[in-house]
Amino acid sequence: MTAPASTTTVDLIARFPNSVSADARPGYAGFIVNKESLLEVATAIRDEFGYDLLTAVTGADYIAENKMEVVYHAYKTTGGPGLVFRVQVERADPVEVPSLVGLWPGVDFQEREAWDLYGIKFTGHPDLRRILMWEGFEGHPLRKDWKEAFFEEEAKPFKSRWPDGQHSYVEFKNPFRDNLNFPKDFDPEKYQPENEKDLYSSLERFSTQTEDGLKTDQIVVNMGPHHPSTHGVLRVAVKLEGETIVGLKPVMGYLHRNHDKIGERNTFLQNIPYTDRLDYFNSMSNNFGYVTTIEKLMNIPVAERAEYIRVIMAELSRIQNHFIFIGMLINDLGSMYTPSLYAFEERELILDIFEAVSGARMMCNYFRFGGVARDVPDDVMQKIKDLVYDRIAAKTDEMERFLNENEVLVGRLKGVRMINAEDAIRYSVTGPVLRAAGVPYDIRRADPYSIYDRFDFDVAVRYNGDMYDNYLIRFDEIRQSLRILEQALKQIPEGPINSQKPQYQVRVPAGEAYGRVESPKGELAYYVVSNGKPNPYRYHVRPPSFVNLTAIEHICKGSKIQDFVALLAMLDIVMGELDR
Repeated sequence: MTAPASTTTVDLIARFPNSVSADARPGYAGFIVNKESLLEVATAIRDEFGYDLLTAVTGADYIAENKMEVVYHAYKTTGGPGLVFRVQVERADPVEVPSLVGLWPGVDFQEREAWDLYGIKFTGHPDLRRILMWEGFEGHPLRKDWKEAFFEEEAKPFKSRWPDGQHSYVEFKNPFRDNLNFPKDFDPEKYQPENEKDLYSSLERFSTQTEDGLKTDQIVVNMGPHHPSTHGVLRVAVKLEGETIVGLKPVMGYLHRNHDKIGERNTFLQNIPYTDRLDYFNSMSNNFGYVTTIEKLMNIPVAERAEYIRVIMAELSRIQNHFIFIGMLINDLGSMYTPSLYAFEERELILDIFEAVSGARMMCNYFRFGGVARDVPDDVMQKIKDLVYDRIAAKTDEMERFLNENEVLVGRLKGVRMINAEDAIRYSVTGPVLRAAGVPYDIRRADPYSIYDRFDFDVAVRYNGDMYDNYLIRFDEIRQSLRILEQALKQIPEGPINSQKPQYQVRVPAGEAYGRVESPKGELAYYVVSNGKPNPYRYHVRPPSFVNLTAIEHICKGSKIQDFVALLAMLDIVMGELDR
């Protein structure tokens, strides 16, 4: 595969001399596009320059310059580095930027998030409503001039905690312990949850008629937020005509705590354990993505032995994630407990490894800038070898033997449409779902990070785009992870586990970085801006669960209601990273 041109060699300025300029700020990359020309330039980026996969849309507030910024990261599904382009607008309401939903439908939720948290209005967006906060929330909380009800300081460590140590609960200063502010003219007594009228009216665009012109009765069924198969507190309003889904809207935010805002208050180092709590099934992968991003900003090397340890932990994490996916999918299809318990047994053995190296089973807090926190003891390394060389491959074969020709499983999954390659790219879907649609796009190969370019492995891909292929590709990926692990275990050198000295505070030069990894669920990326201070100026997580869910209404429309739970399960979402 020949790598396409990088950002620096794409001559966007020659193509649009009056609309595009290079971003000349120190530490920044890419192009600045005039707002009025955004649609034209974005169309050329997709159709002429071939950047067909737009993975991330990120808002930023540069209050000192009186500007709001929207940053876009686009990639080619044939591989290679990405293209960064951005729009800057005056920071005066209404802050308006053209929507790109018509070009890339995958930006839908991300534009709604930027509206919700920054108040950036995307003109032309078909359904611009709050997505993570509730309608009674005052203001847009990621703006730099927004303060919560009991605001203490802009950045940690707060002086009341360290070094003074005179901490007290600020809500105790309020006799009612009330820490809410409401928007002007908002009456919580008259509030109707979730603004049902707006939610349900957004489903109206899917109204259909029968061939003879008769409009049949349509009903809205709410799945969740306490349905066991929505994998957490996700609510989905499903519009049905008979048993056929004609419209669908996911409602999220029940778990939202504004991870981005917390990340901008924390120091760079303090954020590592917070990433654990995103996809809480894969804390090692979360750590990996974040430290990779900060290492780009710091421009530091990673200790050679630590690179191998990182890959080993990330691939073990992928294996246990896919085992749980398989077990819980069968659970969702109605075969309770047995397959999921088989899967959890393998996960527990891998968590034993994580606990031995990090001290924690789930929230590992193991990676550090320049390496990892602790070395892998010899006896633990032997346990990893036993799992990789002996047990996991045999257990994978066993699971396939038990399940792959099961009459119920095959009947429920085979031939049931999921998403095709073209639509998966348009909707910014990444990970196993994209590869099961026939697109061999894996960041470990397409835009290698860490030391993945040293390993011989194949990008797992299947071409039917149905649910059965989405199920089988997880087995394929487990086997490719085993190939990587076998090579890593043979090649791992002795030596230090960190290129940096242990430190309480790290120096991060001013600039921006976008770091991404191939998490078990798809592209997990972090966009971080540093202004040279101890805390990130902008910290944003691009989680695969959130972006992949954008395609759920397209995937389900025309399917039967009984297939909804299985179709949702195929996205392998985790609400911790979806809601953040």
